[in-house]
Amino acid sequence: MSHPIIIIGSGLAAYNLAREFRKSDQTTPLTIITEDAADFYSKPMLSNALAGKKTPASLIIKSASKMAEELSAAILPFTEVVGIDTVNQQVLLIDGQALVYRDLILALGADPVYLPLGGNAGDDVLSVNNLQDYTEFAAKLPELKTVGILGAGLIGCEFANDLLALGIKPIVFDPAGWPLSRLLPEAAGRYLAEQLTSAGAEFHFGFSAKNYDHMEGRYLLGLNDGSIIEVGMLFSAVGLRPRTHLATSAGIKVNRGIVVDQTLQTSQPHIYALGDCAEVMGLNLPFVMPIMHCARALAATLAGTPTPVKYPAMPVVVKTPACPTVVAPPAIGAQGEWQVSEIEGGIDARFVDAQGQLLGFALLGAASKEKQALTGQLPPVLS
Repeated sequence: MSHPIIIIGSGLAAYNLAREFRKSDQTTPLTIITEDAADFYSKPMLSNALAGKKTPASLIIKSASKMAEELSAAILPFTEVVGIDTVNQQVLLIDGQALVYRDLILALGADPVYLPLGGNAGDDVLSVNNLQDYTEFAAKLPELKTVGILGAGLIGCEFANDLLALGIKPIVFDPAGWPLSRLLPEAAGRYLAEQLTSAGAEFHFGFSAKNYDHMEGRYLLGLNDGSIIEVGMLFSAVGLRPRTHLATSAGIKVNRGIVVDQTLQTSQPHIYALGDCAEVMGLNLPFVMPIMHCARALAATLAGTPTPVKYPAMPVVVKTPACPTVVAPPAIGAQGEWQVSEIEGGIDARFVDAQGQLLGFALLGAASKEKQALTGQLPPVLS
């Protein structure tokens, strides 16, 4: 029997890769190693679970044992990988075991970024990056009237909208001038802010957090202008950092993420990476659609048919029901300009080059129904 393919991680990237691989190869041994319980759930569902009245248990789609049976895989939950021996093709576990691999896949995910805050309550700042985080977060909500959110990006806006379903007021802070500032032109961002504000959210743009204190049973957030705002809890949504330490310690090339070529191979033979931890041809795209394309391509490669991943246009649907939003940002460095039109009940923003070619769009409110028609006009992200 050949040595197994080993996947480190148990998120969408890991499990979708395993499923795609098993469609072509039912016999090669497969081992999945993860530090958590290895239950299968959809991480993107965590940011709109409150409105759906989802409990942590109900978010689990399949248990680890069910996944092991379905994939004919050995799944090692609550297991920490401490090193990779690239010469002998071994994964080194914290208990001293060394597992030999035929091919190794790093599906390590990413970690939340936390701002360095002064004050005595820094350790009380929460984020939601996995099911355990969500469990802790949701348990605190019934007694709260407000939640402070650091960051008005994708996750910050989605959680803000979700909190409204519980009657909790989200108070969102961001040094930028409007929400989703890296994805939306200003007019579209301000429209999104207006719609979420009308639904009950509160935004503070142009401000950054400096201190977080717990005093006499109250949480106080100090801003850079000297003002102090009371919040029931503070939630961090300022970004994610790809998990690269394992790759770095093994001598694998790392930039923002683990650097891979178009077949998702790292700088070391027989080692691949995908998902939030990977940087594919310079692109680190922590979204569902890129993960699915990577999983299908890498599964084919592992099954014996080398297949480069290709990204078509992949609009991102922002889960903000108070203002339906779909965005396909132009490529970094793309030459062109935003053309923004206000329509009844929405914003239609299109990024076009000098020749009039559509390179990106942002559709809000009623304009979001144009998603399918405009997506077909966009160039591929990676061909």
